[in-house]
Amino acid sequence: MNKFKSNPFYMKVFGDYALFTDPMTKGGGEKFTYQVPTYQSLKGIVEACYWKPTFYYVIDSVKVIKPVKTETKGILSPMKDGGKDLNYYTYLKDVEYLIKYHFRWNENRKDLDYDWNEKKHEQILLRSMKRGGRRDVFLGTRECIGHIERIKSKDFENAKSYYEGETISLGIMFHSFVYPDEAYDVNTENVLTSNFSPVTMTNGVIDFIEPKDCEIKHNLGGYSIKSFGRSNLIGVEELLNIYEEEGVVDDEFD
Repeated sequence: MNKFKSNPFYMKVFGDYALFTDPMTKGGGEKFTYQVPTYQSLKGIVEACYWKPTFYYVIDSVKVIKPVKTETKGILSPMKDGGKDLNYYTYLKDVEYLIKYHFRWNENRKDLDYDWNEKKHEQILLRSMKRGGRRDVFLGTRECIGHIERIKSKDFENAKSYYEGETISLGIMFHSFVYPDEAYDVNTENVLTSNFSPVTMTNGVIDFIEPKDCEIKHNLGGYSIKSFGRSNLIGVEELLNIYEEEGVVDDEFD
């Protein structure tokens, strides 16, 4: 039996600065950005647009539109003794990405199967993208404010990347976290798992593997699952009614 998979969605993400932190640089208080966004950072951006525990997002690919440029800033960080320390953070500057993604029902949340209504979630997601998201969008870190716009498949396919015609190996990068509510085997139950994988950009596009397919994994410790139910979760029927009556948003799927 094939698991449910939604139609693909497309989103444009852009901002003045971004910081997709390489974890190897965090030990001394300094931060240095990866050259491209990670799978987890893109998933967080999509979740800021619209998220419910009923489903989870899968990032299919990202297209890097603008050239990679960096800028280093001195940041005053508070110390435990009340003083301040000067650290240097290296940011990406003037970024723009196009994301292709889809969602799947969260099989670990069978108690929420009453909320599995593909078309209504789809409509809320399309409207959320049209309005720039339901929550603030951060490009890797809180001080890097981002903006999102809904695009269509033709916009994604026809957009030209600065790295058209190039194949660039970016080495092994942090990929994603797997939280217990998205566990896919006994090794990812009740723990937080970090994943790493080699990344290659071809013609400006990175096609991501899924977290379960990453070969480098680390269990970071115990983690509990938050309980959801009818008492603390607005059903998709009611949530769609909260939105203004605008009619059906063109979704190019029908």
